[in-house]
Amino acid sequence: MSARDRLKELFRERALQFGDFTLASGKKSTYYVNSKKVLFHAEAITLLGDLLFDATRDLDFQAIGGLEVGAIPMAAAALTAFHRNGRHLEGFFVRKKVKEHGGKEQLEGQVNAGDKVVVIDDVLTTGGSVVQAIEAVEAKGATVARVVCICDRLQGAREALAKYDFRPLFTIRDFGIEPPKA
Repeated sequence: MSARDRLKELFRERALQFGDFTLASGKKSTYYVNSKKVLFHAEAITLLGDLLFDATRDLDFQAIGGLEVGAIPMAAAALTAFHRNGRHLEGFFVRKKVKEHGGKEQLEGQVNAGDKVVVIDDVLTTGGSVVQAIEAVEAKGATVARVVCICDRLQGAREALAKYDFRPLFTIRDFGIEPPKA
C-alpha cells in the first residue's frame, strides 16, 4: 500500500466523523474531519511528513509552516522528512492572535524578508485560516511558494487561494464524500 493510500485509510478510520457540526468557517456540516485524531498518531505523522516532502521537494524554499494548531505537527513532520533527505529547512507557525507578552510576535520561527515559504494547513473549507497565515508571512516580506493542505473540503478554498500554487494532498471526494451544492 502506498503512503498516500495508507494515510487516507488512517484519516477514514480516525478523523472522519458524522453528525451536526459548525466549522471554523462558520458553515454547518454533516461531517467533520478532525485531523488532530490523526496528526498525533506515530504512523500517520510519519506518512504525512513523507507526503509533504513529496509535495514540495521540487521547490527552492527556506521555511514551512502555517496557522496554529494544525500546522505545528505538520511542520514538524515535514521538517523531519526534509532532514532525512539531506535538506535543511526552518519551520514556523502563525498565532491566531498576537502574543501579548515577550516579543509580541504573531509569526514564530525563522522567516525573513526575501524568504520563500510553503504554507500548510490541515483541513480547508473556505480557506480563511490559511489566508491568515499567508498574510502574516507576506507581512514579514516573505513570498509564498506553495500552499499545501491535507484535505480540501471543496467549499471555496481553491477560489480564495487562486493566486497561489495550491495543492491539497486529498479532497473530500477522496474520502467518498460529495461537498454540498453551493
